[in-house]
Amino acid sequence: MGFYQCPLLKQATRKQKDLARIMFVLVPPQRIWPIALTVNKEIAIPLSNSGGKAANLTKQNNKSSLHRQSSNHRFFLFPLHSSLSLVSLSTGKSCDYSGGVGEMSNFNSPIRLSSSVVRHLKQYRVRRMGSNPLLPHSRSFTTTEGHRPIIVHKRSLDILHDPWFNKGTSFSFTERDRLDLRGLLPPNVMSTEQQIERFMVDLKRLEHQARDGPSDPNALAKWRILNRLHDRNETMYYKVLIANIEEYAPIVYTPTVGLVCQNYSGLFRRPRGMYFSAEDRGEMMSMVYNWPADQFLMLVFLSSLHFTWPYDVRHQQVDMIVVTDGSRILGLGDLGVQGIGIAIGKLDLYVAAAGINPQRVLPVMIDVGTNNEKLLKDPLYLGLERHRLDGDEYLAVVDEFMEAVFSRWPNVIVQFEDFQSKWAFKLLQRYRSTYRMFNDDVQGTAGVAIAGLLGAVRAQGRPMIDFPKQKIVVAGAGSAGIGVLNAARKTMARMLGNNEDAFQSAGRQFWVVDAKGLITEEREDIDPDARPFARKVKEIHRQGLREGASLVEVVKQVKPDVLLGLSAVGGLFSKEVLEALRGSTSTRPAIFAMSNPTTNAECTPEEAFSIVGDNIVFASGSPFKDVDLGNGTIGHCNQGNNMYLFPGIGLGTLLSGSRVVSDGMLQAASECLAAYMSDEDVLKGIIYPSISSIRDITKEVAAAVIKEAIEEDLAEGYREMDARELQKLSQEEIKEYVQNNMWSPEYPTLVYRDE
Repeated sequence: MGFYQCPLLKQATRKQKDLARIMFVLVPPQRIWPIALTVNKEIAIPLSNSGGKAANLTKQNNKSSLHRQSSNHRFFLFPLHSSLSLVSLSTGKSCDYSGGVGEMSNFNSPIRLSSSVVRHLKQYRVRRMGSNPLLPHSRSFTTTEGHRPIIVHKRSLDILHDPWFNKGTSFSFTERDRLDLRGLLPPNVMSTEQQIERFMVDLKRLEHQARDGPSDPNALAKWRILNRLHDRNETMYYKVLIANIEEYAPIVYTPTVGLVCQNYSGLFRRPRGMYFSAEDRGEMMSMVYNWPADQFLMLVFLSSLHFTWPYDVRHQQVDMIVVTDGSRILGLGDLGVQGIGIAIGKLDLYVAAAGINPQRVLPVMIDVGTNNEKLLKDPLYLGLERHRLDGDEYLAVVDEFMEAVFSRWPNVIVQFEDFQSKWAFKLLQRYRSTYRMFNDDVQGTAGVAIAGLLGAVRAQGRPMIDFPKQKIVVAGAGSAGIGVLNAARKTMARMLGNNEDAFQSAGRQFWVVDAKGLITEEREDIDPDARPFARKVKEIHRQGLREGASLVEVVKQVKPDVLLGLSAVGGLFSKEVLEALRGSTSTRPAIFAMSNPTTNAECTPEEAFSIVGDNIVFASGSPFKDVDLGNGTIGHCNQGNNMYLFPGIGLGTLLSGSRVVSDGMLQAASECLAAYMSDEDVLKGIIYPSISSIRDITKEVAAAVIKEAIEEDLAEGYREMDARELQKLSQEEIKEYVQNNMWSPEYPTLVYRDE
């Protein structure tokens, strides 16, 4: 089979000899020599780590041979099931060889380390650490998102035009030489800090110039500038976004993303993500492979002191998908194909908040048409010019999409976003037990709302266990409203004993008002999802209410502790409604105007504090400024943004390896967020943390999700951390594990190699 001749081969079994090609990695003492490998089959366990004479790999007459040298060096023996490509990170030169066994297949097949490889490598590391008193003995977690060199197959202008690898003026002189960039950039090599400073100066100067005229608001101008940076330098874009997350989250996400979606056909410059349409039926299984093929980079670092094996880096492996059909974008209605802007914005926050590698995220639009007549008549509209599919035809398209993406990426997590209510619950129930997926509008909004509701109880000076005593009037019975109601009832029931009586008791704490008024059992054609919350006729009559009673009537009679708005109707909490809330029996009533974007908020914080009084708790879905109440008193406006939870839910699910997103994992996320604030802050009316702390919040939430997955026996592990290893971790070690797997925007070292 063309084996390299070496005495160490005697240690190999016959089966290993039949399957393996041998590679020797030679490491001089007291020196680290990094190389890179690309392979297309599984790597078997090391045969030996014995010291010996050095060997030098060369290429002669299309056959690889080993020439022994006299120096006494340590080397390692690895059997491989395929050809190799060695790349020196110091010179960038490569040497390919295949051991003389015929023609090799391409390098696009998935690669995964077997558990035996992981176990042997860990055992080897432990033995080496144990023999060296200078090395720590504490548990160590190898980050999969560390700063590793990357092999690229392009140079010169091609690198500068690739936003994933472009560093602009930060390319070092050695990289400029290695990648044929010398002379293509100004001679001054700038640090990332200098680049950020230059960009921020330009941003402030260009904000006004970037506007298309008086109708183009300043926020959209900022989005344009940030988007241009995203188009040319992804690392820099995320570095700016993370460093200024409080300022720019409202630009890349709500509320500005709503404006972006409304104008997306005119703003479109370069494609992001994938589009699956009704015209693609029967082709999606092949279409999904149009997303760039998997590339693999493996780095081996060896020295006479230690052995480190960073696992496979998957440049085009997709970890996270956000998908929408554009049917209900925020509170703006049917925006058709233009709704992909919300998927792009969400994934920007997954990267910034959760540290999901931006090369492993995929925004997706499922275009089944639009019922928006204005868009259908717009000659610039980029989507299908037809009315929406419905019924079985619609389900067939979504089914085919789900089967396609999970066939190519079995471990991907799919977040459903802004599907209209009639489909949001049906699709969630259809897929949640068989696919790794969740719906942020239903489950994420509910989780953030529950955290806020528990915080409102704490703000009254009461323990969270008193939550089942709260009287809650809910305005809105769409997917978000019903999602919050279901989650709140489950939380109350769990606190009351988690039995049938507890569920019945919890259900009596809610009064739901939709566009037709109070929902009761007398309602004809009641939505099945809202039926569990319909009030009994005799009960409401005793309260002086009736079927279809207005929101003002309900607030006057119920005197609720909480007024929760998820209606997408701007100004719904009118002066009359807020005045009625002044009669609340609560010592500190709470107002949640949660609809997005800002124009759809049920009321503003100024209206709430001025009409109801200073001693309220206020939260909204979109950002508002705090209110100056005079005499040095501040009325705090809490933003109950879904970004507090969905990044942590996604990251925790990914790192736990859970095949489903369970109710318990979602509940753990909510309770973690609710407990994040100190008692001192909560008593001031601050029930949500600052967006500036979002990465720390996400780390805590992800750790809580992982812990719950372990307790529910759902965790299967992630890469080198298998289920048994996860179970051994303490709470602090879980947080360390999460932190080590969060990507940070740092320029990697680039190494060129011909394809």
